[in-house]
Amino acid sequence: MDELTLSVVGIDFPNTDRSKSNRRMELLLCAPGEPVDLRREPKNPHDANAVAVFSGRGVQMGYLSAERAPLIGRRMQQEEHVAVFQALVGTMAYIRIRFGGGAPTLPDPDAPAPARSRPATFDPDAFYPDPEGPEWGA
Repeated sequence: MDELTLSVVGIDFPNTDRSKSNRRMELLLCAPGEPVDLRREPKNPHDANAVAVFSGRGVQMGYLSAERAPLIGRRMQQEEHVAVFQALVGTMAYIRIRFGGGAPTLPDPDAPAPARSRPATFDPDAFYPDPEGPEWGA
């Protein structure tokens, strides 16, 4: 687990700084590969494992998800790490982090997405019996 893509949550909340800076606007100003700063917040009243994400301009862009923050915070204390902005896609922002030295590599944005299995076709006029239900018409 040397490199990870992580989601940034809370991007629509206002910052608590004097100017009430806008997290989403800061994300819109970031270019892929731009360095970001990760800061552990052990005194955060909501989550002692919180890891805040700041742009290179020092403006908070959000937090790592609560599921990932404990692992990432622990590794940040133990290992060298570098994080960069990866993308803003709709309502989600992503960063890329690399542990153990070196710069993170960003995925090729023009590469085709991995193939996903197609859902089974659904015929709204077909009869789909409940396997646990009674035998109809018997």
